[in-house]
Amino acid sequence: MEFGLTCLPLFGFIFLILDVSWMIFAQVTLQSAVRQGVRYAITGQVMSGMGQDASIKTVVQNAAVGFLAGTAGANQIAINYYLPTTMAATNSNAGGNIVQVSIQGFALSPLGPILHSGSPVAISAVASDIVEPPANGIPPTR
Repeated sequence: MEFGLTCLPLFGFIFLILDVSWMIFAQVTLQSAVRQGVRYAITGQVMSGMGQDASIKTVVQNAAVGFLAGTAGANQIAINYYLPTTMAATNSNAGGNIVQVSIQGFALSPLGPILHSGSPVAISAVASDIVEPPANGIPPTR
C-alpha cells in the first residue's frame, strides 16, 4: 500500500523531469540549428546544384538532429532578408543586408503521460546577422 502511494507521485515527477528536459533539448537544438544556418548564410556559400536558400535549409536540417527531417521540416524553415537602414523586407541577399533564419510551426509532443494534453508544445527559433559582401560583388542565386 505504501509502495503504491509513493510510486505514483515518484513516477509522475520523473516523467515531468523527462518532458521538461526533452523540450529544453529540442529548443536548444533548434536554436543552434538556426544559428548555424545564419553563419552559413552570411558567407554567401552555396552547395553544389542548389541555390542559397536551399543550401541554408540543408545546413539547418543537418544541424537539427532529425527534428526537421524531410520536406515537412524544410517547410518550417523561413529565410528572410531585410534592408539594414529601414528594416523593410527585401528579396535581395546582397552584402550588408540582414538575413534572418527562423523555424516556425514546429510542434513537440510530450514523452510522458503527465503533460500529455492532446496538443503538442509549439517551439520556434530565430537568428539573424548581416550578410558579408561577396568577393566578386555578385550575391549568389537564391
